[in-house]
Amino acid sequence: MQPVGPYRFTETSGVCQVGRAWWAVDGQDRLVTVAVLEGAAAADPPWREAFTNAANTLAQTPGGHRYLNADFAAAQPWVAYPSEEDGAAQRLFQMLGMQLRPEGDEPQPGWDATVALPTVVPTQPVPAVTPVHPVSGGPMHPVSGGPMHPVSGGPMHPVSGGPMHPVSGGPVHPVSGGTPYWGPQPVATGHPVSGVPVSGGTPFDPTAATQDPFASPQRRIQPSAPERRSGGSWIGAAVLAVLLVAVSGGLVFWTKAAGRGGDAAPAAPTTFSTTASVDVPLKPWTTFGPYSPEERALAAAAPSLVFLETVVTGYLRDSATNAPLGTKPITVNRRCSGFVVSTKGHVLTSSSCVRPPDEVTREGALDSYADDLVDDHKLTSAQVDEYVQDKLPATSFTGQEPGSQPTVQVYGQLNSARGSLTVAPAVPGQIVEALPAEQGGAAVVKLLREDLPAVELNTSSTLKAGAPLLTVGFRLSDSSSTYTPRARIVTVTDVAQSGSVSIYRVDGDPKRISHGGMALDPSGRVVGILDEGRDEARPDSANDVVIPAATGAALLDKVNVDNALGAADERYRDGLDAYFGGEQPAAVAAFDRVAKESPANLLAQAYRENAAQRQKLEGDSSGQPAWVTVSVAALGGALIAGLVVGLVVLFRRRRQG
Repeated sequence: MQPVGPYRFTETSGVCQVGRAWWAVDGQDRLVTVAVLEGAAAADPPWREAFTNAANTLAQTPGGHRYLNADFAAAQPWVAYPSEEDGAAQRLFQMLGMQLRPEGDEPQPGWDATVALPTVVPTQPVPAVTPVHPVSGGPMHPVSGGPMHPVSGGPMHPVSGGPMHPVSGGPVHPVSGGTPYWGPQPVATGHPVSGVPVSGGTPFDPTAATQDPFASPQRRIQPSAPERRSGGSWIGAAVLAVLLVAVSGGLVFWTKAAGRGGDAAPAAPTTFSTTASVDVPLKPWTTFGPYSPEERALAAAAPSLVFLETVVTGYLRDSATNAPLGTKPITVNRRCSGFVVSTKGHVLTSSSCVRPPDEVTREGALDSYADDLVDDHKLTSAQVDEYVQDKLPATSFTGQEPGSQPTVQVYGQLNSARGSLTVAPAVPGQIVEALPAEQGGAAVVKLLREDLPAVELNTSSTLKAGAPLLTVGFRLSDSSSTYTPRARIVTVTDVAQSGSVSIYRVDGDPKRISHGGMALDPSGRVVGILDEGRDEARPDSANDVVIPAATGAALLDKVNVDNALGAADERYRDGLDAYFGGEQPAAVAAFDRVAKESPANLLAQAYRENAAQRQKLEGDSSGQPAWVTVSVAALGGALIAGLVVGLVVLFRRRRQG
């Protein structure tokens, strides 16, 4: 049975004891490879956590593989890689101690499940692992060098051969300040996901495989038969052990209670999927790799993105006589993007979006008028372009009276949008100020609503040619007439002058509706405003423009608007800090408040579900780091073992005496 997911699965490319890899295609018929955890392993929390950790670690390791999409909370967790990421699924399962093989090929005795990875030659022999054999209905866990046995605590660590335990939280990336950099991040020394120090301080290396000389299942020394001991000695030791177990349990309970600080953690929902039950049109955790710097930045800024539609209504007239070309008013619609920058509902965008040059508006009006002539059978479709170009120099676009200005209305929509919408959820607004291109090309719009999520400007950032930028703006959905946010990475090609101000040219094609959108730094602050190209003579495609954030900030100062976050915005960022720092109860509490205070921030609701699901999977409702609880339990266990051994030695000596 094929897994549930956004792909059409075609055939199996490999199988192992705990899952398989599929060839599949996405909605655009692009080839991908999907690794799926199956069977009893998919129902076992330690295996699920190990699968998640391995995928994230592989994505962040230099020379590793970054995935396109994943759902680690699905009944059968899966992760999808682009087809050019050759061997990604193979390496993922190798990190779990498994080896993919063609379907139908049964593993033979001595089958090597930890062969060397493609980019590293092991310095020592690779241990063989025999096939997994299910016992007691649960998945078996790999043990280096011998047959598979159930191991308490979960899957085996892919390097050390010891158990791999679930860890709380996801990887944390540096995101604050600095010049934007959207490349692979260094892997921190320590645990591959949580950052908890590993013995010796050696960074996690998923390609390392060493032979354990003590892993043989055959005992080298046979102990002599134990002498008989009095039952009373063992009864006393057992009673003491039970008491110490109770004490250890009390320590663990006390540790969790201390982490709660007396306050119960918010209840987690009983159902969740990383596809999110909240209908968010932009999912940062699938747009980029989960826990990546791009996801963190996009999550911080995306709620403030606004779809803007400017509606200009007027009359086309003959420039010489002022006679109208028709009796009906003509409407020109201009659609683009913007972003909220103040608690009062002020939006920054590009002037080409909301107040384009008169010639652009006039040409749009002529296009509309020519279409009406086609409908009235006075023109053919083939004659439209010639008609518009012929009339353009000899017409004007005015208000109801000659010489008056056309009427202008502006509407904003958040999250997803529909064109030509002038009632709720569209929010009416007005243009406060718009600079011509030679003065920077920024514009300010005031929406008549004040509970909208805002974003910060980074006015000190200086970009150079070759710098990558994370850009966010609206695009027309491929499958409907809905406009939805889209994010992509572009590259600065050069720094140029436009009149008296500097601008950045970027490659790619952000599309017209993305103009007015934002370019972000790794902390989720805006470093620039997207704008359309200004040099039509350029032969290359690097003609789209980013207006520096400093230009937008100067315009805000001119109209006495402060770029400031509201209380809900600050709380939302606190929630993101907690979420990406692995403190899921705190994240749930913060996102829950934001969802109530700022209903327009749908991502707060979605991330609340993400945090609640991670909290549920980790089994940690206290907010206390998992390593603290584990350490206390281990201390109690060591105390029990030590005292029991001491009692046995004491009783033996007394018998011998």
